[in-house]
Amino acid sequence: MWIETKNLFDFPPAAVQDGREYSETLLTGAGNLRLVRILTPDDAPAGVLWYDQEQDEWAAVLEGEAVIAFADGRECTLVKGSYIFLPAHVRHCVRRVSAPCVWLAVHGDTLLPPPDGRATL
Repeated sequence: MWIETKNLFDFPPAAVQDGREYSETLLTGAGNLRLVRILTPDDAPAGVLWYDQEQDEWAAVLEGEAVIAFADGRECTLVKGSYIFLPAHVRHCVRRVSAPCVWLAVHGDTLLPPPDGRATL
């Protein structure tokens, strides 16, 4: 039986020193499901890395704030407690964050929000 306890906000010292986004896979499962914790420091190069991911992503901001930009020019601001669902191949980037921004994300081949929970920007 696997039992483990850790703190989502305890990051290794190197994670907060190099100015780059840090991610760690916490769990994996069927359908290429991954649960990932992410730390984006405020000095990470904003808006430089555009994502076009092969999988759907659900991401929640646990601490801080972030602005997500989309290829079509729209932006979405996420604050502590906010979450976003990004279908595969929706081009996006992190435009800016507060210091630091801690995320919890789920990646998978087919993530589906509840039928009545679909939101659009």
